[in-house]
Amino acid sequence: MKEKIIEQKLVKAVKDMEGIAPKFTSPGFDGMPDRIVLLPGGHIAFVEVKAPGEKPRPLQLARHKLLRELGFKVYVLDDEQQIGGLLDEIRTT
Repeated sequence: MKEKIIEQKLVKAVKDMEGIAPKFTSPGFDGMPDRIVLLPGGHIAFVEVKAPGEKPRPLQLARHKLLRELGFKVYVLDDEQQIGGLLDEIRTT
């Protein structure tokens, strides 16, 4: 399954939960995660979407570490089967 399909399924699942998952772009600050997930109740996390079996690049890992050090949740999603659990975790933290 392609990364684009997994990303579309994530966006739909977030929308079904009455949240939003806008594409996250940060000009001049490369390596940031693909999506920011915003769920009702003020729950927020960043999601890096990859094709199955692919891993984040070193710069992406550095950005994930930075965001985690700032107290944000960061997830790497490479399987559509992970979406439900990932969103449950975001919703309950």
